[in-house]
Amino acid sequence: MTDQRTDTSQTVVVTTMASDSHTWNLVFLQLLIEELGFSVVNLGPCVPDDLLVARCAGIAPAFIAVSSVNGHGYQDGLRVIKKLRADHRLTATPVLIGGKLGVKGTDDARAHKLRAAGFDEVFDEGTDPAAALRAFAASLPVTAPHLPGRPLARAWNAR
Repeated sequence: MTDQRTDTSQTVVVTTMASDSHTWNLVFLQLLIEELGFSVVNLGPCVPDDLLVARCAGIAPAFIAVSSVNGHGYQDGLRVIKKLRADHRLTATPVLIGGKLGVKGTDDARAHKLRAAGFDEVFDEGTDPAAALRAFAASLPVTAPHLPGRPLARAWNAR
């Protein structure tokens, strides 16, 4: 039997933030997410906040994966999640952030603050990205048949 949460053609948005110019992390994430059965829109590096919000609102993705390599993920992530959650079309969209979130290594307090700000999941340096994405995708709600591409209503950050 297949798992409807991952055996779909739903779209996921993969992105960095405005200050992050790295691209290989996005290609890697795209390939991992496609292996889970999702279609991927890769917005590329240095994505301005307003463009990210507009593209995500227009796509209505199954989830948004924000990647950081430059060590500013925490700082930029707090700003980005505030803007994503301010758009009524994205308040319930699952959003994860991962990568190098700070310049001084991992920090549980930082991850807690990112979750409190609105991220559904935070994957800091050292996390196995394949296992983390697999678990995250498996935790997504099943899509309602009458709402193609849209997850059932869910409160973000409900864990």
